[in-house]
Amino acid sequence: MHHGFKNAEHWAKVFDDPARDSWQQPDRIVAELGLTPTMTVADIGAGTGYFTVRLARAVPQGHVIATDLEPDMIRYLEQRAQRESLPNIRAVLTPANDPQLAAGSVDRILVADVWHHVDGRLAYARKLATALRPDGLVVIVDFKLDATRGPPAKFRLAPDAVVAELASAGLTAKVAFELPDQYVITARRLPPP
Repeated sequence: MHHGFKNAEHWAKVFDDPARDSWQQPDRIVAELGLTPTMTVADIGAGTGYFTVRLARAVPQGHVIATDLEPDMIRYLEQRAQRESLPNIRAVLTPANDPQLAAGSVDRILVADVWHHVDGRLAYARKLATALRPDGLVVIVDFKLDATRGPPAKFRLAPDAVVAELASAGLTAKVAFELPDQYVITARRLPPP
């Protein structure tokens, strides 16, 4: 599923609407990541930085790699990082099929409200698994099949399907908890045999 998110200023009004906090519960999601101040975190499909800025504040001596495939979102993220004095954010333009994260380079990966947009999810999940450091964690947040918000129903993914995709990529995955309209899946890299 592809959607045009070209005008960052327009989307900032939607993505950063304070009313989002009540249903997205960002503090709960950030807590699930189990961050420490020096970690490196990737925010995949970061958009206007709704989660990126929260992650950057949670890892003040670490780094946040905020990826997006829209050049205008990258511009917006760079300006927002400067405006909010968050020098530990690096905005990176990536293609739709590759997060472009080096092997063993990140401690945590957040994919919030984006997984249903990813084509070739199994290959993408493998790239995320490869990017994790030992004891790394991926957290995927997406919309329930019966959600009252989010993408059209035909683009939504059942949580067990997402867990299966992550397991096929060599991650141990489970539904950690549910939000009013979403599920939160955590996935860890399996230790080598």
